[in-house]
This record gives sequence, C-alpha cells and structure tokens, in this order.
Amino acid sequence: MPYLPGLDGMRALAVVAVMIFHANHDWLSAGFLGVEVFFVISGYLITLLLIAEHERAGFVSLGAFWGRRFRRLLPALYLTIVVVVAYCALFLRDPLGKLRGDVVGAVFYVSNWYQIWTGQGYAALADFVPLRHLWSLAVEEQFYLIWPLVMILILRRGRDRLPQMGVFLIGLSLVITVGMAVFFHGGFYGSSAAEFPGAYVEVFGRSIEKNNFLYLGTISRSSGILLGAGFAMLWRPLAIARGPMRDKGRMLDIWAVVGLLGLAVLMVKYELFQTSSGSYFGLLFRGGFMLTGLCTLMVIAAVTHGGSLIGKALGNRVLNWVGTRSYGLYLFHWPIYQMIRKQAGIALTVPKFVLAMAITVAVAEASFRYLETPVRKREFFGRFAGGGSRVMLGLGAAGLLIGYAGVSLGTADVKCTSKIECASVAATSTTVSTAITLPPDPTASSTAQTSVATLPGETTTTVVPPTILTKPVIDTLALGESVMQGALSALTGAGVNVDAQESLQAKGMIAKLQADLATYDVTNAVVIQVGTNGPVTAAQYDELATIVANVPKVFFMTVKAPKDWIAPNNAIIAALPSKYPNVQVIDWATAGAQIEGELSSSDGGIHLNSGTAIRYYSNLILGALGKAQIPNP
Repeated sequence: MPYLPGLDGMRALAVVAVMIFHANHDWLSAGFLGVEVFFVISGYLITLLLIAEHERAGFVSLGAFWGRRFRRLLPALYLTIVVVVAYCALFLRDPLGKLRGDVVGAVFYVSNWYQIWTGQGYAALADFVPLRHLWSLAVEEQFYLIWPLVMILILRRGRDRLPQMGVFLIGLSLVITVGMAVFFHGGFYGSSAAEFPGAYVEVFGRSIEKNNFLYLGTISRSSGILLGAGFAMLWRPLAIARGPMRDKGRMLDIWAVVGLLGLAVLMVKYELFQTSSGSYFGLLFRGGFMLTGLCTLMVIAAVTHGGSLIGKALGNRVLNWVGTRSYGLYLFHWPIYQMIRKQAGIALTVPKFVLAMAITVAVAEASFRYLETPVRKREFFGRFAGGGSRVMLGLGAAGLLIGYAGVSLGTADVKCTSKIECASVAATSTTVSTAITLPPDPTASSTAQTSVATLPGETTTTVVPPTILTKPVIDTLALGESVMQGALSALTGAGVNVDAQESLQAKGMIAKLQADLATYDVTNAVVIQVGTNGPVTAAQYDELATIVANVPKVFFMTVKAPKDWIAPNNAIIAALPSKYPNVQVIDWATAGAQIEGELSSSDGGIHLNSGTAIRYYSNLILGALGKAQIPNP
C-alpha cells in the first residue's frame, strides 16, 4: 500500500477546524465535524492496511497490528494525562477530585462511555475539563480493538467478496444514521430528567441524555468509521491505478473540490447547540454526520488517485507537517486551552489563541520528535543509553513528579463530575447551595373547633371560629443565581429578601418564583436574574413576566458571562418592557463590564470577586428600587 500524503493533508484541515472551534465557536460553528472527517479517514486507512497485510502475508497478525497501534497512540496520550495531572497537582488542585474518573477512562480508552454515564455532555460547560476531548480517541481505539477481528472473519470468506461487503458496510452506516435521526431529541433540554423526561432515557436506573449518547456513543458514531471502511473495500489505490479509473484524475479533482466546499459549508452553517432555542441542532443528527462523511469520501477518492492534482495540493509540505503531527496537536491543544482560560465554554481572544497555538505546536513537535517517533521505531530506550548522569537526573525528576501527581490524584476528595450528578448530590445533602433570606413559611390555618359547656338543665355548644393565617407581607423579593448569591448579605442588610441558588436554570426559576409568590405577599417589587447558566427562551421569560403581572414593579437583570447564549438572553430581556408595563431592565451586563477587574478572572468575569464588586452589584439593584445605597467603607 503506497504512502498517501494527501490523507495527511486532510488530517491537517480536520485538526485545524477542531482547534478553531474549540477556541471560539463564533469563528467556526461546526468545526467539531473535523472529528467526523478523522473517523472516516481512520475507517478507510485501517481497513486498507488490514487488507494489504492479508494479501502480503496471507493472514492478519493481531499482535503486530495492536502493537503498532499501541506504540503509535499510547505514549503521547499518557504524556498528556501526566502533564494534566501534574499541572493540577502543582497549580490547580481543586479539580483533582473531579479528574480521577476522567483519567481512568482515558487510560483504558473508555472516556466516551464514562462521559455518557456521568452526564458530562460535549456541549456542557464545566469549571475545568482538560481531558474531555479524549472521547473521540476512545471511539477510535475501540474500533482498533474490534475491527481486526471482524476483518479476519470477512477476509476468510475470500477477497473477491470485499466489494459486496463494502456495499453492506455503507448500507449499515445509513441504517445507523436513520437510527440516530429517530432517537434524537429535538426539543428543549436541561440538566434534569424530571423536568425534561423526553430528553433522557433510563439505562440501569441511570438517566442518560439521549443527544449526548448519540454524540459520544461508539455505536452511533461508528457510522463514519463504517463508511470509510466500506469505501476501502471498493476503492483501493493500487487497484484503481490499474483499472478503468486510472485516467480519471481530473474528474476526481472536481469531485474533491465539491467535497471540500461541502465540508466548508457544513462547518460554517451547522452548529452543535442552538442557543436561541435551547436545543441541539437537528440537521446535524438527522443526516449531518452522513453528509460530512460523504463529502470526506469525495476528497479521499481524489487524494488516493495518483493522477489527481488535489492529492498533490493537499500533500504539500505545510499540510503534510501538520497532518503528521495532527494526533499530538489534537491531544495537547485542548488541555492548553483549558489551562489558559480555566473553564470550558469561554471563548479565546485572538491573542490568547495565538499564544495557545504557539505552545501547542511546540509541545506537539517535541512529542512527535522525541517521544512518538522513537517509540514507534522502537528506538526510545536506546536513546538513553550512554546519556550519563544528566539523563538519569532528568528521569529521576520526572519520576518524582509523576509520583507526586499520582498521589495527589489518588488522595483528592471525590467530587461530582456533572450537573446531573451534582444535582443528585445536592438533593440528598444537608448543605444545598441555595441562599434564602425570606420569612419562615406560615403554618397551615387551624380548623374550626367546638367547645361544649354543660349547665344545670341544659347543654350549650359554643363554636370557636377557625384561626385564619394570612401570607407574610414582604416589600421586595429578589431571585437569582450564584451571582446574586454572592451579594446575599449586602442585599439582606439593605432590606431586600433574597432567594438565590447556584446553577439555577429557567425552569427552576419559574418554579421558585411560583412557590415564593404562593407563600409570600410581595407588595412593592420583584427582581429577577436568570440566564447566566444557560439559554432561556422568549416563552420562558414571558412566563416569568406573566407570573409577576400583578406586582407593581418588576426588574429583570441582564446577565454577564463569556457564553454563547448571553447575547440572545439579554436581547430577550431588553424587549420585555415593551410588552409588560410593570417591567424594567437593570443592565448588569453593561455595568459589570465597568468593573471587570473586580470580578472573578477564573471564569471570565462572572462572579463577584471582591467587596467592591458586591457593593457595586448591590447598589445597582438598590438604586433601581429607590432604596438607600451601601456607602463606601
């Protein structure tokens, strides 16, 4: 089987698309489709290699195949894990309690199933998730383990049956695509199976998010791998060079251009999650992955043809360099992004992206040159021979660092790893992260009582009227998320009743508002801030405004965070006063930008990080309410 540099060029384009998407979704909204391109290429190449080995040797050596795969993949993967754990042990110890499961999943190449089981969605936001991207490598490695066994059975039936089997595999890919479309949940979803039952499926008593399962699952994502594998049985480079297609290079170039343009359109127009509607992008799960795979096959057909121009163009030295190091670039870029921004979902600025790329390229090149290539060629340990005391000292220091990182990881306190799991823990915990300063809930009204008095000669029954208890009266009620929770003491001291809860979403806010108004009589004003933790639809904001339609004054606060859904949420909030006469807007998004240095830097300026920020946030609310503001100390 000849070396095909055009495939390395395709890898280069795919990994660049993924890295751009991970840096800032606004730059390339569906750059994640580069992973699907990798899946198709992997299915094609691995199947070709197995067929070629069988033709050359008459059999497929499983030990040799798996040995090559392990030498190619494990060194850089384990280096990534060690670097991430060591970084956390030295500089960011808090996430270690969440990282242990990710490390175990990565070591055994089951990251995708671990993330599905724990509810760590690919589109979810978390504090620090430096190993989330390893789900795709888990899918590929599971394919590498299983596929040689399948190919042995296929090849035993004779190589003349390969074309029919190729058509069957492509058909199976289509069946998986149809199954994905049927299983896909197209509506609004959230982190609670109780609130959004249609978005979840029960597996061994565990609520699994359907769309997360489809995106991360080995079975659902095998459609691209099977597409590539089936095509390898129909389109073998050496056979094409001897067949009637040998002079069709220019025609294939046209198809390749169409395929590249198709991939570009999909990556620009598609997205994973629609912040405006609070749902996953339906076209992606209803044929989008298949379209990506078909466009990839158009390009593969050309770059594997010796007479095509596109193969030479994609095989140029620059793309070839990127493509041969694409594995390391993919492995290292995401942890480096996370170390820079400290939280998934925060868009990188151009300067930070340039810095991240410079570090990523340097680390990937060093790994490729000094670790991956020597291990692949079985020269790694030989290079240490005769290295002397410096090499031994370096190895000793590395061993100590690895030991320290391992002990730190193993002894870290266990922490929940996803919003679903954290919500479950909170529900059974006595320290739920909810801040409330409302008056106590009144007891239920007493029932009517009778008093019987017996006098000489007669009996009189006196009826005592029931005691009627009215709802407690409060002047002002403020409901919010963890941002408002940070100003709890200040607002309470200024006479505002606060009910705030960390990670609160729109549905939870609606339920909380209904419960509070059913319990308390609010005579003056209600302040509401929701939308920091996720997208809120116009209908949900309307429902909140309708619930407080009888309250004299209602203030909706805009939200501030480096998230995709913030601008759409704020646009809906800004339009509420035109529909509801009692509604006004408190613009925290604009005001908060004026004190950026006083806000938390670890999450991109979401939370109140100082007394100045708390006072500024509280006075913004108090000023709108007409209450006395908190003076400077």
